Amino acid sequence: MTDRTPSTEQIWHAVATERATLTELLDSLPDSAWDHPSLCAEWRVRDVVAHLVLSADADIATILKGLIRARGNFDRLVRDTAIRHADDRTTARLRTELRATIDARSTPLGTTPTDRLMDLLVHGQDIAIPLGIRRQMPVVAARTALDRVWGTARPFRAREKLVGYRLIATDCAWAEGEGDRVEGPVDALLLLTTGRETALERLTGDGAAQLRAVRDRAR
Repeated sequence: MTDRTPSTEQIWHAVATERATLTELLDSLPDSAWDHPSLCAEWRVRDVVAHLVLSADADIATILKGLIRARGNFDRLVRDTAIRHADDRTTARLRTELRATIDARSTPLGTTPTDRLMDLLVHGQDIAIPLGIRRQMPVVAARTALDRVWGTARPFRAREKLVGYRLIATDCAWAEGEGDRVEGPVDALLLLTTGRETALERLTGDGAAQLRAVRDRAR
């Protein structure tokens, strides 16, 4: 992807690339790593993988059935369906299922190809960071996903949560918000806006210092 506003075809190509490289990473892991906690609360690595498999081909009937089971709580639906899927499958089968999604171009109800890209970029870090693995996030793909997160209220409510801060990418032309400066690589800003506080260690500016102080007081 090279355009400021990538085409749908470019986004799907980036999605396939992320799935392929994540599959390669997972193939290199020992089985024990699949049960390691991810950055997502209550999810192991295998649960994150299960979520990515499910989100690649989620039909409306399955979503509605799961929503009823979760008593209308969408967050619970996402969490519980991933855990059930992971628990019902071996590590080898999860690997095979993820590999089979590489070229999939399905978007669950209410989502876009950019949502699939954002999901893969962020969840790839949810897997890699706790395992001490450096997983490169392409700058243009991260910027595209960050535009989507910042411009969409749900589920992250980034504009609301980061009111009073000016977010500035240092590796591409992206800046949003007003207030104290939070500066750093676009991939760190994407993680911050999707609720990953670990990104704060890679960000600078008065705003970043304030956000770290708020995080530390809450611990």
